[in-house]
Amino acid sequence: MKRTFALISLCLVTLLLLTACRGEERNIRGDAKPVIYLYSEEEMEVAVRLDYDGDLTCTYPAYDGGWTVTAQPGGILTDAEGRTYNYLYWEGITPTEYDFSQGFCVPGEDTAAFLEDALARLGLTRREANEFIVYWLPRMEPNPYNLIAFQAAAYTDHARLTITPEPDSLLRVFMAWQPLDAQEDIPAQDLPAFDRAGFTVVEWGGAEVVSGKK
Repeated sequence: MKRTFALISLCLVTLLLLTACRGEERNIRGDAKPVIYLYSEEEMEVAVRLDYDGDLTCTYPAYDGGWTVTAQPGGILTDAEGRTYNYLYWEGITPTEYDFSQGFCVPGEDTAAFLEDALARLGLTRREANEFIVYWLPRMEPNPYNLIAFQAAAYTDHARLTITPEPDSLLRVFMAWQPLDAQEDIPAQDLPAFDRAGFTVVEWGGAEVVSGKK
């Protein structure tokens, strides 16, 4: 009898702990798969430092106070050991509040078409946009609606990049989004064009915000 009571108590404690953990997870805002492409006009060494108002949870190649790689005109990056990469990758968690004062409310089934158009207008190449969409579409398409807002200072002020040598052009596309059960009205966001010139750095990433409209 005592053993049965102990097992029941253990199950109840475990259930309470799991419930608490799920509650905590709802308050965590994750910046998912920001990737950084470096397009140089000639072979050169590039150092990249990220000052992030949060905790890095995954980086590749490993981030040790910064990345230093050799960049090629085609975008291939090589580290000191001779390993090659298509981009620099990081993820993290942050308490940063993203800006949903403007954006778009998009039916889930229209997400792919919306992103294809929006990312082209923002300046991503077809390859970059394809990698963006392949990553995010499975999470967004099944939802009835998605509230989407591309971030500016609300993101870049909290994930600051220092690149040496300094790029001639820098594009940082970061999408904050929320799954919705019903359509919401939101002022349409302007999507500025981007001109690539010289040594170009492009970053894309995103965050699913599940704690309510901010």
